[in-house]
Amino acid sequence: MVTASWNGAVIAESEDTVVVEGNHYFPADDVASEYLRKSDTTSRCPWKGEASYYSLEVDGETNADAAWYYPSPSEAAKSIAGRVAFWKGVKVEEQSS
Repeated sequence: MVTASWNGAVIAESEDTVVVEGNHYFPADDVASEYLRKSDTTSRCPWKGEASYYSLEVDGETNADAAWYYPSPSEAAKSIAGRVAFWKGVKVEEQSS
C-alpha cells in the first residue's frame, strides 16, 4: 500500500501505483478528489508530454500545483494515463503489510 498525505490528510492511497522517475503515480480513482483544485498550470516533459496540475486544499490551506497528471501522455508514457503524482511537501510512503 502506498499513501500520499499532506497537512494531516490522506490525499491518495493505493496498492496499484506505477513508479516513473522515482514518482508514484496513483490511479485517479484512488485519489481523494475533495482535496483537488484544478490549476491552470501546465508543463512539458520531452518524453511524457504535457502535464496538467492540481493544487491541494486541506483545512483551508493550499499547496499550489502539488499534484500533476498527463491528460494525454505520449505512447512511451501510456502506463501513467489516468494517474496522478505528487510533490511539494506531499509525503508519499510505502506501507508494509
